[in-house]
Amino acid sequence: MTWPTRWRTWTSRTRSPTARRGRRRKKMMMRRKVGGRTAWRRRTTARSPSRCTRVSGDCRGAAGLLLASVKGRRRGGAPPACPAAPPVPLLFPEASVFCVSLDPKTNTLAVTGGEDDKAFVWRLSDGELLFECTGHKDSVTCAGFSHDSVFVATGDMSGLIKVWRVDAKEEVWSFEVGDLEWMEWHPQAHVLLAGTADGNSWMWKIPGGDCKTFQGPACPATCGRILPDGKRAVVGYEDGTMRIWDLKQGTSLHVLKGQDGHQDPLTCVASNQDGSLILTGSVDCHAKLVNSATGKVVCVFRMESVAPKTPAGEGEEAESNSVESLGFCNVMPLAAVGYLDGTLAIYDLSTQTLRHKCQHESGIVQLLWEESSAVVYTCSLDGAVRLWDARTGKLISEYRGHSAEILDFAINKDASVVVTTSGDHQAKVFCVQRPDR
Repeated sequence: MTWPTRWRTWTSRTRSPTARRGRRRKKMMMRRKVGGRTAWRRRTTARSPSRCTRVSGDCRGAAGLLLASVKGRRRGGAPPACPAAPPVPLLFPEASVFCVSLDPKTNTLAVTGGEDDKAFVWRLSDGELLFECTGHKDSVTCAGFSHDSVFVATGDMSGLIKVWRVDAKEEVWSFEVGDLEWMEWHPQAHVLLAGTADGNSWMWKIPGGDCKTFQGPACPATCGRILPDGKRAVVGYEDGTMRIWDLKQGTSLHVLKGQDGHQDPLTCVASNQDGSLILTGSVDCHAKLVNSATGKVVCVFRMESVAPKTPAGEGEEAESNSVESLGFCNVMPLAAVGYLDGTLAIYDLSTQTLRHKCQHESGIVQLLWEESSAVVYTCSLDGAVRLWDARTGKLISEYRGHSAEILDFAINKDASVVVTTSGDHQAKVFCVQRPDR
């Protein structure tokens, strides 16, 4: 694609450490009542010095990661064999692991970020730690590889973003923005997009650092996604609005607000395979289907909570239901929406109706579809990964092994491996075997 010739180059902004700590405390207090993804993304706790222990006794000095040869536990059967799982576990007991991503080119590498202000790039086959991404000032909550797996980007809560060249294992670029909300690579170019708490979205060419900004409303840009054409991005905001941006011109193509927008902050956005449809989720418990070309709302999916609201303590608000994650199926006209009360809703896009309602024991944190089938994966606050057949609404299998909530997970291309991260200070590799393949 052709990128604009006029880019603005910015210098890193310095911010008062006292003001930064104050904002983090405020975020922690605001999110303490909420479970799921919105809770762990804003959680900041006191940290201890990092330590690691390999079960064989080899210490590496890297925190926030446990690579375990966990085979998974399927309902009604023994754990399957897993040649891809690391044979020797690594134990890093000091920090929760917040995010994980697999390299898109080979699916042989993973990057994880955690509460110890570090990220780690490691090999899936044997759990070998390739290099540490150090120098962050706060918990690393965003990490991901570029489309060709040449670079890996890591971002912390304070807004410090770093990019590393994978083959050289060295930092090639860094930049500091406001408190980071989300970060994503361009699907076809070495371009990085990120949203911040001041409402701005930033775009950089890597590793040169040429920069553009997309100014939103005076509230956090809570979620974002680059559309598959690589020319547009959709960004959701805390005031319930959603904007579709032209990345080349830097202009807003469509704005959904008022009745077309959400009544509460957006929590997640997704697009279908060709980018013609966008799905937005919000704290207001609604998911809206939007035509990306016209900016018009096609349908609104509503879900009532199946669990009673948690009674509020003194000075707190009652916990209510919300949309935590959503996504489109690639092979059927279906969309999945995961809710904080544990409901997984499968919607038929051709009829715009609820097709199946699948209940979890606790809140859903994230969901992902397999690339080439109608199987949707969910992870939840009870520490389990579940596979669901979206055609029937039936549970296919369930994988356990964590002692705390799962905070993020990733699936490889052929859906044979799932990598999870958790509040129990571990990252685990699960091998997925299904009788239908």
